[in-house]
Amino acid sequence: MKKFFGNKLAILVFTLPTLIIFSLMVFYPITQVFYKSLFKWNGLGSGSFIAFDNFLRLFDDKLFFLSNKNGFIFAAIITVFQLLMATVLAIAVSTLKMKGRNFFRIAYFIPVVLSVTVVCQLWLSIYNSDYGLLNRFFETIGLDYRQNWLADRKHAIYAIAIVNAWQWMGYQFALILAGIKSIPTSFYEAAQIDGATPVQAHMKITMPLLKETYKFCLLISVTGGIKAFTEMFIMTSGGPGTSSYTLTYMMYSSAFRSNEFGYGLAAAAILVLECLMAILVINFVFKSEPTVGGE
Repeated sequence: MKKFFGNKLAILVFTLPTLIIFSLMVFYPITQVFYKSLFKWNGLGSGSFIAFDNFLRLFDDKLFFLSNKNGFIFAAIITVFQLLMATVLAIAVSTLKMKGRNFFRIAYFIPVVLSVTVVCQLWLSIYNSDYGLLNRFFETIGLDYRQNWLADRKHAIYAIAIVNAWQWMGYQFALILAGIKSIPTSFYEAAQIDGATPVQAHMKITMPLLKETYKFCLLISVTGGIKAFTEMFIMTSGGPGTSSYTLTYMMYSSAFRSNEFGYGLAAAAILVLECLMAILVINFVFKSEPTVGGE
């Protein structure tokens, strides 16, 4: 085995196809995004080179800052909701001795396999100001709190974020549950002998040993939130007005509605850098080795 892995030619032969596919499908398109963002371009022809004018215009555009703000709000909401709910439910399903645990495992994951369009249509009905389930619920418990949830410029992005958080919580749940199942039960038995409560055992054993799992969960939720697009496209079309724009939606609107592909690609370039920065920060925070019991 050592002889095989020491053979550089063998390593090159086996990795070259992957490197070629990665270069063609990922690296080359990203380089083209940054290159074409330096042009005034309508998507056809070669365009005219304008250097960093698209970026200067972008940083002077109030919609750019609103889109970034919405992206970070979206990312924060889905990250907190998904990780907290997924952790609580995964611990409950894995430790509580109750009938029907397999049913709950399946039920929590069902929204993940549904089409985003189906989920958005479901929540459009829930948020409906006339017959929506949410307004009816407040009416049932005696609260006069009827809202048109998606028509409020200040709160529409929060309502949309809840949709994404609800749908993809099951994915985080599955990851965390798998991580918990990989922890030897002897750790918890030793903690119980030492007099630790279940909460203390999970704080001192489960959480530290799930460090890599949480790292991956954070990566997909934070980057997914920053580049959110589908829910606002289906539910509000970026509205009311432009109040639920994200950077991805701004990129789409500039390129495919205004035919300003260069300007849209400048927004895409900033989006790539933001996602890369988020990945670097999360990797830096989680770079130390996991420990048990804080030792």
